[in-house]
Amino acid sequence: FMLLGHLIFFDYGANAAIVSSTLSLNMAIFASVCLASRLPSSLHAFATVTLAIQIFALWPMFQKKLKARAPGCYLTVTVVYTLAAVLGLLTASPTAAVLYALLLLTITFLCPHYLVTLQSSKDNIHGPWDEAEIKEDLSRFLG
Repeated sequence: FMLLGHLIFFDYGANAAIVSSTLSLNMAIFASVCLASRLPSSLHAFATVTLAIQIFALWPMFQKKLKARAPGCYLTVTVVYTLAAVLGLLTASPTAAVLYALLLLTITFLCPHYLVTLQSSKDNIHGPWDEAEIKEDLSRFLG
């Protein structure tokens, strides 16, 4: 549940009240420490928490700086790491890798295409919830 909270509160670049990078990071590290506490040795726990700090604390900062300084390089790094994740998952479960790749392609390409396509079907309805429109000539009060 803590990692789900991390995904909810992570700062994806939106200015929203729900975004809290501190809370998101704390939830991710807490989940990692909880998982590490179940491991058989201190070395395993140390490696897990160190990897969690690299993934949840250092990687987002690196991505943000890379995107600001070299957008082309940022795109390349993102594609390389996405392919590495799919190939890594392929070694564990080919079915999961195919499903993950289909999910990524759907979210990245199909959903935005569908959204843009549906914009032409958008219907603007007017009702009492709209802002008031003044229809009188108010120029006599201005001068």
